Amino acid sequence: MIDVLKENERYDELNRNGYEIIQNPDKFCFGMDAVLLSGFVKVKRDETVLDLGTGTGIIPILLEAKTLGKHFTGLEIQEESVDMARRSVIHNHLERKIDIIHGDIKEAGKIFDAASFDVITSNPPYMIDSHGLKNPNEPKAVARHEVLCTLEDVVCAAAKLLKPGGRFYLVHRPFRLVEIMVLMSRYKLEPKRMQMVHPYVDKEPNMVLLEGRKDGKSRLTVEKPLIVYQDQGVYMPEIYEIYGY
Repeated sequence: MIDVLKENERYDELNRNGYEIIQNPDKFCFGMDAVLLSGFVKVKRDETVLDLGTGTGIIPILLEAKTLGKHFTGLEIQEESVDMARRSVIHNHLERKIDIIHGDIKEAGKIFDAASFDVITSNPPYMIDSHGLKNPNEPKAVARHEVLCTLEDVVCAAAKLLKPGGRFYLVHRPFRLVEIMVLMSRYKLEPKRMQMVHPYVDKEPNMVLLEGRKDGKSRLTVEKPLIVYQDQGVYMPEIYEIYGY
């Protein structure tokens, strides 16, 4: 595979270890939610990590840069995204640390061995299939709407593939929080940590970060809110730190 950009693609800096990621703004680019999830996830030395619906590989690449994990795998159904993610891995010389697998989250239990990962992450589509207008650009529609998989598909796959005591990390929208909690409990991914993300200190949250533990006991810690902006166009110090500026 040749390390070269295709039409309309670009290299975007990640401010970590000199890494760059290949993106096509006409298709889909990663957002703040993926970066904030990478800051919320805890990966210990020598742990193995799977990212469900990895897109162009942003979360595995960021986690490789930020943690001492042993190996990172991204699962993605869209061939174009898989191709870009694999080329980003090569571009950053991470072939020994990151694998990008082309496959369906609904088939993850057949692609990987049961109970084979220490940590599983996901930044899944937020909108149910009928909620809101779908973007006519299919890659964006798939990334934003539950066209090819549902929230339950993601939670079910994580439950199958996590080791006992393994950790599941998710970023989603607060309006679906009750549904998320119910599904995590149903699949024995007991919610353990939660953090709300607010655009401004006086605005309601527009993201929620969650950690669940496989077969964990019932006890949830709600962390202090994460505020994104202190002023128009000016991030809070915590956000600059997460981004690596």
